[in-house]
Amino acid sequence: MARARAGNIHSRSPASRTGALLKAVSRVAFYAHLWLGVLFTVVLTVIAITGILLNHKRGLGLMPEVADAPPQLFANALPLARLAEIGRAAAPDSGEGIAAIDRMDVRPRDGYVKLRMRDRQSTEVTIDLVTGRVLHVGARGDVFLERLHSGEVFGDRWVLLSDAAAVALLITLVSGYWLWLAPKLDRRERRQR
Repeated sequence: MARARAGNIHSRSPASRTGALLKAVSRVAFYAHLWLGVLFTVVLTVIAITGILLNHKRGLGLMPEVADAPPQLFANALPLARLAEIGRAAAPDSGEGIAAIDRMDVRPRDGYVKLRMRDRQSTEVTIDLVTGRVLHVGARGDVFLERLHSGEVFGDRWVLLSDAAAVALLITLVSGYWLWLAPKLDRRERRQR
């Protein structure tokens, strides 16, 4: 009986082996597509919605518009340390000194620097690079969306969930294409037999 089974395995045509392989891969693709889609639906929905909102943050008023004068030569700009002092003085007091600055976004083409403070409101101070004049002080509405989009809002390790969602999305896309393509390949193979 064992010989008969072994003979059946070797007597299968290459086309039938290909068909069996197609079915096995399709089954794996189906379950990967199904369960990754179910498990990551909420995370992918949040990432998609926050991504759309971030793409339109100016139009939605989440990022302040700054009236700026025509830029002057970048060579005339104040030193970053001095601009940081000016920004710290203009921002609401956090008691952290220079450590209260999260980042400085220097924009020579626009003629200003944006200092984002490390506070609950994500206060932003915009300063003219050459004159040191404070152009704007206010909260950034898009910082929460950025942090939610990346997963940082829940802590640094939650960024991995965003990464896992991206991998799940790729697998779901590839398996979805396979589920669409496999029946076509199977029909073509049957026609050739």
